[in-house]
Amino acid sequence: MINRIRDIRRQKGLTLADVADRCVPATTAQTIGRLETGMRQLSLTWMNRIAAALGVEPELLVRGDESEVPSFVARLTAEGAEALPAPREAILPSAFGGDGVLVALEVEASNGEYRAGDQVWLRQLGPEAFPRLLNRDVLVPRPGGRFAFGRMIDRDAQRVAVLPPGAGSRQVVVDSPAWIAVAEMLVRKL
Repeated sequence: MINRIRDIRRQKGLTLADVADRCVPATTAQTIGRLETGMRQLSLTWMNRIAAALGVEPELLVRGDESEVPSFVARLTAEGAEALPAPREAILPSAFGGDGVLVALEVEASNGEYRAGDQVWLRQLGPEAFPRLLNRDVLVPRPGGRFAFGRMIDRDAQRVAVLPPGAGSRQVVVDSPAWIAVAEMLVRKL
């Protein structure tokens, strides 16, 4: 089993000391660090304490080696969608389920109706689903590891046209994308 404590802690913007202080009873940052790295065994008791400190279900702290997990693949900046240097594991909101590969887009700079700090959760779909994605917000892979994000405004047998969010944006046309991820959930911090 692989431990996900570090990924969850970092996504929530917490330090080792923050998690240690939130544990009941409190512990040390060094202990949390050892549990994260596997230097100390993650018992059921520790799993429950750390899950409570992180505000997640205990089962989110561990996963099997072969399980497919959703990941952040792109970020939305003032200039548009761009690929992350490497995909990063994303923590799935508990109310989100369904079939298909999930990806997430993090919004770094406010753009259109999206605010800095938002997470957009998307589900990857194959070409057979493209016709029903018109007028939906989508993430489309482009050549060279790039992405287009915005409202899908047109499609034909080979191409899709995406209008990025924000005033004055020009449409982006992508030839023969292998998949399109459709936005299904917006997560916005209060």
